[in-house]
Amino acid sequence: MSTPRRIASVDALRGLAVAAMLLVNNPGDWGAVYAPLQHATWHGCTPTDLIFPFFLFIVGVSTALALGPRLQAGAAPGPLRAAAVQRGLRILALGLVLHGLAWWWLAKPEFRLLGVLQRIGLCFIAVGLVATLLRVRGQWLLLGLLLAGYGALLQGSASLDKLGSLQQRLDTAVLGRLAYEWHPQTGVAFDPEGLLSTLGALASTLLGLVCGEQLRRGRLPALVLTGLGAALAGWLWAAWLPWNKALWTPSFVLWTGGLAALALAAAHVWVDVRGHRPWGRAFGLNAIGAYAGAWLASVALAALGWMPSLYAGVFGPVGAWWGAQAQSLAFALAFVAPWALIVWALDRRGWYWKI
Repeated sequence: MSTPRRIASVDALRGLAVAAMLLVNNPGDWGAVYAPLQHATWHGCTPTDLIFPFFLFIVGVSTALALGPRLQAGAAPGPLRAAAVQRGLRILALGLVLHGLAWWWLAKPEFRLLGVLQRIGLCFIAVGLVATLLRVRGQWLLLGLLLAGYGALLQGSASLDKLGSLQQRLDTAVLGRLAYEWHPQTGVAFDPEGLLSTLGALASTLLGLVCGEQLRRGRLPALVLTGLGAALAGWLWAAWLPWNKALWTPSFVLWTGGLAALALAAAHVWVDVRGHRPWGRAFGLNAIGAYAGAWLASVALAALGWMPSLYAGVFGPVGAWWGAQAQSLAFALAFVAPWALIVWALDRRGWYWKI
């Protein structure tokens, strides 16, 4: 039976995405975030808005690389499907545990049900099911139907503004106080990893699945053409349905997924073909562990009351010399640095946390 092989460029891209997540999630002062590390206010797409779509795209690519060889060799799809579901549920459960810890330790008034790891877990389950149930043509067809259907749903809704959007109304009706944003005075809720936008996130992961199959089969020109075509389609569609990460619009899926496919093709040539160093690979091999560990560290700093003194005492001189945004950036970089050392040391010893 064929066994899946690790592709260094895929691990590197996954790792760079995780390192970027840690960087943008820990600015030290949310009131003075370094401008390139900010999300778009609503419509639009900044470099920071590319990070999570890139990660979900790589989830799809990794699924193709992990399951494709086994299915091609004749492995029974049932056990593979069950394993994918079980792993996705573990990732989802980890997200709930981390949110529960933050809710308890930081004495937050409400518990948030959804989040980044929960979205990763749901997309992992869905793409694992798709990979074991549908052939490549079926996967492409499902991706097209999902984009078209979700796009029609959004464009037929009353509003694409945050207040009044279909996602906001659904989050208010279903999640309520369990959403990321909940206003008790009005009863309005909204979650950037909300219920409806999960359809767009799934489309990003499916695009990664079909591109991963192209990479696995050595079809680099097809991968480049897919990236160019998707990015162009997303750019054109944005004239009618704007890029929006919170709504995860289909134009956003295609634009970010196209760029991710091109990044994957470039990384494959640079690392796997030409043999250059796979920067970020250590982060990629312990991606979930690094993300969870960094989450715990940030919660601990806040809960113990160390954050203000650390930020002002250690990084205050940076702010005095170069301004508040430079101070915030310095803290974010310093926060990522220890985790880079940790995952490097784990990789040197061959220790990888598999959830």
